[in-house]
Amino acid sequence: MLKPYIVILITVFLSSCSEEFLDLKPISTATSDNFYRTSDDFRNAVNGGYAGLQAGGLVGNSYVFGEITSDNTVAVASGSVTDQDEFDRFYIKTTNPFISGRWNDGYSVIARYNTILDKIGAVTMDETLKNRYIAETKFLRAVVYFTLVQTFGDIPLILKPVSSPDEGYSFGRSPKADVYAQIEKDLTEAESVLPVSYPAADLGRATKGAAKAYLGKVYLTQKKYAPAVSKLKEVIDLGVYTLLPSYADVFRVANKNNKESVFDVQYKSGGAGEGNSWPNSFAPQNSGNAVIAFGGDGNNQPTLDIINAYEPGDLRKDVSVASSYTNAAGQIIPDRFIKKYYDVPVAKGDNGNNIPLIRYADVLLMYAEALNEVSYQPAGDALNYLNMIRTRAGLARKTATDIPTQQAFRLAIEQERRVELAFEGHRWFDLVRTDRAITVINGKKEQIRLVADLTANNLVFPIPQSQIDINKDKIKQNTGY
Repeated sequence: MLKPYIVILITVFLSSCSEEFLDLKPISTATSDNFYRTSDDFRNAVNGGYAGLQAGGLVGNSYVFGEITSDNTVAVASGSVTDQDEFDRFYIKTTNPFISGRWNDGYSVIARYNTILDKIGAVTMDETLKNRYIAETKFLRAVVYFTLVQTFGDIPLILKPVSSPDEGYSFGRSPKADVYAQIEKDLTEAESVLPVSYPAADLGRATKGAAKAYLGKVYLTQKKYAPAVSKLKEVIDLGVYTLLPSYADVFRVANKNNKESVFDVQYKSGGAGEGNSWPNSFAPQNSGNAVIAFGGDGNNQPTLDIINAYEPGDLRKDVSVASSYTNAAGQIIPDRFIKKYYDVPVAKGDNGNNIPLIRYADVLLMYAEALNEVSYQPAGDALNYLNMIRTRAGLARKTATDIPTQQAFRLAIEQERRVELAFEGHRWFDLVRTDRAITVINGKKEQIRLVADLTANNLVFPIPQSQIDINKDKIKQNTGY
């Protein structure tokens, strides 16, 4: 039987928006030829595109790529749960299911986006709404391609529906510069159309600010510092985002899509299959109901290094992480775990938390980083934005005396991002972006129990072996795997 090299959109699983945007439960399966006919069809298809971000290979297991690879967390029962341990200690195999999951889930949802963009032009509907759906879909496609290019480097760049296995085999790996150029194009076109905000029923959809923030991050990742400064300042100047006074309030389930939220992946508990599994997944193993109802799995366990990274008095620490819990017998059990995503689940893994992809705090820190790269100013705006984050955390403001050089400011931003954005999937990719991954991780080699010193080959992950086996003429493995 022929195995198509890439997931081809033959059937698409759609999601309902009958009452509100967060109502994402599947309602039908239909072929692309007979489904995409009405405005309601495209509403459902675009909503399904948002729901696709929840997939394990994208956001569901994103902590494996962004946190376990770093000095922030370790895999559960490290050394025995080998699929995650491979990431923890960097002996990642080309057959690792997290690798194939990211590739397959990424290209599956990209196929959805490409079909929407291919079909929508021929449908008669309100032009303003049509243009918004196009902009939302381009934004989502950019988000997924950004995830894939950061993970694998050069990747196939597919911008239209793939209708046959033979056509699928024609796609090789495009240079990452071409992928980034397309991401920039999608985001630029999206930001020109997307609204600044939505009514309550549509909260969580991509906004103008989300497109600008992602574009700023894409520029920063490519070391395009001046464009990053300009674009991130545009997010600030929109005047719609603010740091919440309380760090804890950012993550409260009852406070989802708040003024600090730039773009979240949306979840909804209640048995519809749209719940967030992280609160149960990250709670300690064998803790019963002491930490969270229905117990925990012990995944993504914080390291002692991240516990010690918080300065004394940092208000973010108790919100984000714990070093022990009290069991049903009243005993204090030492066990590090993530608290940031706590909720009261309806069933195990059915929690209502959103997962933030970009928060306003992230925007401010990226802006400060980009300003510093353009030109170090001892007491300039970059320092002011850094201090906005520290002040909210209950910490003393830094001064030019504390941070006397450009390199010192780089390290100050690195530290602040680590504790502000802990367990949100940024740490590994931050270290790669700033060319610090090899130095930082190798410097903790014994603590992390690396199999061998990291090299430049480790800065991208392996291409799934299944993809190479399917299309050996076009798909070659990353160096070192």
